Amino acid sequence: MSVEKLSEEDLANWLAALPEWSLSRDGAAIARTLEFADFSEAFAFMTRVALLAEQQDHHPEWSNVYNRVSIELTTHDAGGLSHRDMRLAKAIGKLA
Repeated sequence: MSVEKLSEEDLANWLAALPEWSLSRDGAAIARTLEFADFSEAFAFMTRVALLAEQQDHHPEWSNVYNRVSIELTTHDAGGLSHRDMRLAKAIGKLA
């Protein structure tokens, strides 16, 4: 199944609606870093995101260092950002 890359206008609209996220990889991805009280809270958050990502069949590139979780979203099939990334970013925001 083909996934379309976002237009510049759609990307601008989504970024305005998702101010916690910023462009990365020269505009091919969006990124966010979240901080939690401790490792357990960070890992619990990652577990909730993992279940959500599996439901959406769209998986983040991420890392965890103690109480910080860094997330990057991109759609490799689209060669950049797609609606899939933005929907997952919005859902992650609701979990944060």
